[in-house]
Amino acid sequence: MAQYRSLRDFDWVILILTLVISAAGVLQIYSATHDTPKWEDAWWKQVVWIFLGLVLMWVATQIDYHSLLGQVPVLYAATVALLLGTYLVGTVIFGSRRWIGVGAFKLQVSEFAKLVIILLVARYLSELKGDSLEGKELLKLAGLIGIPLVLVLRQPDLGTSLTYTPVLAVGVFLAGLRWKQIAIAVLAFALASPIVYFSLQDYQKARLVSFVDPAKDPKGKGYQVIQSKIAIGQGEMWGRGVTKGSQTQLRFLPVPHTDFIFSAFAEEHGFVGVVVILGLYFLLLMQIVQNAQLAPDRAGLYICMGIAALLLFHVLVNVGMAVGRMPVTGIPLPLMSSGGSNTLSMYLMLGLVNNVRLRRFVN
Repeated sequence: MAQYRSLRDFDWVILILTLVISAAGVLQIYSATHDTPKWEDAWWKQVVWIFLGLVLMWVATQIDYHSLLGQVPVLYAATVALLLGTYLVGTVIFGSRRWIGVGAFKLQVSEFAKLVIILLVARYLSELKGDSLEGKELLKLAGLIGIPLVLVLRQPDLGTSLTYTPVLAVGVFLAGLRWKQIAIAVLAFALASPIVYFSLQDYQKARLVSFVDPAKDPKGKGYQVIQSKIAIGQGEMWGRGVTKGSQTQLRFLPVPHTDFIFSAFAEEHGFVGVVVILGLYFLLLMQIVQNAQLAPDRAGLYICMGIAALLLFHVLVNVGMAVGRMPVTGIPLPLMSSGGSNTLSMYLMLGLVNNVRLRRFVN
């Protein structure tokens, strides 16, 4: 295994930013659930997930990413098999079959599939010859990603399946996409959209259109968006304070510790708190991009930029959903939303970024 100079070369800025954002998430989870019998221990569980995430981050840093790229066929086959197994015999929660039981824990395989897709794109594109991506190569890569995407979509989990697309998009963009290919891709997307839409569950279709005019059904399909926007507005400049947000504490805001944690945070910390937390996400993204620029090879570049694209997509869609500018798709706010699988997968990804950074010192 390749070695690096010392721990001084570790990207401590990424670690500090990650822990600060995670700490803000734990505080908000506590505030949103502290007086609910069902979820009152959610903040403590999140602390455990963060600790386990740090362990996995360290492990992801130690294994040379070139060795991981060499195992992509095995990792991909195992991921597809696990996703198929989840679809067939997984645990059903809230009408979706997304989890596999591992002892006392339930893991969401689709979250860890993001890592495999990032490695798949990095290996595939870094092995191409030439300065641009050919059409048949693009179709093959899209097909490889399409298999796990469709399996996740059938669970059903529209939100997570959508998160695979920015990894592909940024990868092919960096690989050198021609305008003709872009036009064909846009056309294919336009033609496929109606097919995908009519294959969705009824509640998913409702979510995709309700955000346009939530007032049409304020007690039904538009309820979540309306309550989220009220919560954000009530935060005003400085917020109402921890455990003092009326929308959050009186349970008008749905799932304030998971999908709508941004709305709860905005209500209790206000505009100033929102600017700070979004600023931290921006700094984290810029640090990942900087590591991409310093990567020792194209594979490292694709890994870092794939992770940056995924993180940005999560933040944009979750925040957009909270303010009523995006459909409600159940995409969590990374490092803040309560949930073990998403937390562990994010820490693993950030460990991969540090992996790429440290290997730039290898002769």
